[in-house]
Amino acid sequence: MKLIGKSAPVLAIVLLALSGANCSKLQSRDQLNKGVANFRNAQYSEAVENFKTAVDLDPSYITARQYLAVAYFQQYVPGAETPENRQIWQAAYDQFQKVVDQDPKNALAVGYIASLYFNRKDWTNAQRWYEKLAAIEPNNKEAYYNLAVITYWEWYREYDNTRMSLKMKQDDPGPFKDKKVREDLTARFGPMIDVALKNLDKCLQIDPENEDAMTYKNLLIRERADLADNQEGYKEQIEGKEGANYWLDKALATIKIKADRKAKKTGGGIVADQGSN
Repeated sequence: MKLIGKSAPVLAIVLLALSGANCSKLQSRDQLNKGVANFRNAQYSEAVENFKTAVDLDPSYITARQYLAVAYFQQYVPGAETPENRQIWQAAYDQFQKVVDQDPKNALAVGYIASLYFNRKDWTNAQRWYEKLAAIEPNNKEAYYNLAVITYWEWYREYDNTRMSLKMKQDDPGPFKDKKVREDLTARFGPMIDVALKNLDKCLQIDPENEDAMTYKNLLIRERADLADNQEGYKEQIEGKEGANYWLDKALATIKIKADRKAKKTGGGIVADQGSN
């Protein structure tokens, strides 16, 4: 009896603590629901405050932290180099990183971090995070597509500078006349371009009607043609089987197919409405 008497206060304290914890969790979820309502109404500043409170009440509540991070992300303006915008970028990054710390395979958070770096044109970190995303979600077409886009912009900067240094006009045909220039660019960018083209192929395997991926295949192959050793090699990459022109035509055809499909769907809706009158 004495033992029970001594343990009763301890039990009461435990139950009180559990009650308080449950109360905090309920309050946290209430704040989450209020935040979601504000978020859906594009009231992101108000939503941030709700989500911050939800996280403060229950730091382990990963859903609330994800919403908080996304609410910050929605307020970030790519390319705006103001102190306020940089703070928003950092706040979004910090919260997404905390989500990843809790759940390393959280594809949503990993994808958003990749996007944050991509929007800042920090290609090295963007590539690192998109590679993580592809490892977590092997069928994520956006990961493969953006990895290819990153390579394209890294390559294009050198490509454009080379054309200007060789005094080539925009519509001047290749290949580059300077052999040393071709060899240098091939050594530095050839393997990267090959990987980018494979990533675009993976994207197209997942989404065969991704005209953007087709367009980047056209651009990469067309510009890579300037590295060919001779005119025949150049022409083959432009006009050959699955060369640049092939992918350009395929992209344009896909755009038309989608437009026709949308027009037919919209037209069908109109006919149905008229028939019901």
